[in-house]
Amino acid sequence: MNQTIENYLSQLKVFMKDCDPATVRDAQADAEEYLRSAMSVEGQDVSSLDTIIEEYGTPEETAAAYKMMEKKMNPSLSMPQPKTDRPWLARFFGVFGDARAWGSVLYMLISLITGTFYFSWAVTGISLSLSMSILIFGIPLAALIFLSFRGLAWLEGRIVEALLGVRMPRRPVFTRKDITLMEKLKAIFASKITWFSTLFLILQFPLGIIYFVLFITLFAVGLAFIAVPVLQYGYHLPMFVWNGATHIFEPWTMPLFFLGGVILLTVNMHLAKGLGSLHAKLARALLVAE
Repeated sequence: MNQTIENYLSQLKVFMKDCDPATVRDAQADAEEYLRSAMSVEGQDVSSLDTIIEEYGTPEETAAAYKMMEKKMNPSLSMPQPKTDRPWLARFFGVFGDARAWGSVLYMLISLITGTFYFSWAVTGISLSLSMSILIFGIPLAALIFLSFRGLAWLEGRIVEALLGVRMPRRPVFTRKDITLMEKLKAIFASKITWFSTLFLILQFPLGIIYFVLFITLFAVGLAFIAVPVLQYGYHLPMFVWNGATHIFEPWTMPLFFLGGVILLTVNMHLAKGLGSLHAKLARALLVAE
């Protein structure tokens, strides 16, 4: 066979050219980790690698195994919805029964918390890296910090897959241990994954604020509209005060308030689902970097 690990990974990528990029990355990470770990035990000669590959499987065999595995392990929320010829009104209000819409809603709600944490850690880490760069241990410290960014981005990818239903990498990028410290540092800082992960963590903060504020605002307004008839006729509360005088709405407007609130909540669900789909595409673009 007489091939190197790099050639094996290249061939594996070719055989998996029709697969999801996240699946290809997982397959390469698993293969590289296994092959390099086995090589560190068996030895560094070509014959040892040939023996290891015979045990692990050729690139074509490994690709076929991952293709078969992927069919059974797609994100649950990515399953295609059954096509129906329901009228548009049923499709509009049917969003409340859409699991992907509720997954997006949950993601909108937690994005402010996770985004604030990611942004704080990213800014603190970058500032610390720059301030320590003049010291001897500054560069290794910066490498550890940027590795933590990659770890957080991988964790966020798992959340995105669970709640937004898109395939994200399930294996962290393999880091070689059989190279010198300088080669490790070069590999970290030369990788697009490092910089795209950092950018993604920073973007999470403003996007989290937008998602949370937009969803909560529309949700609160929709509930307020629905609550108008209850508050006015159930608890006899005035709806607003103008120039010192209290005012109430006419009885004929109550159905309009209720209907407006229901429509606003439904539109909010569709908006959350749409934003979740766009955010999933952004996550794929930055975290599934070639």
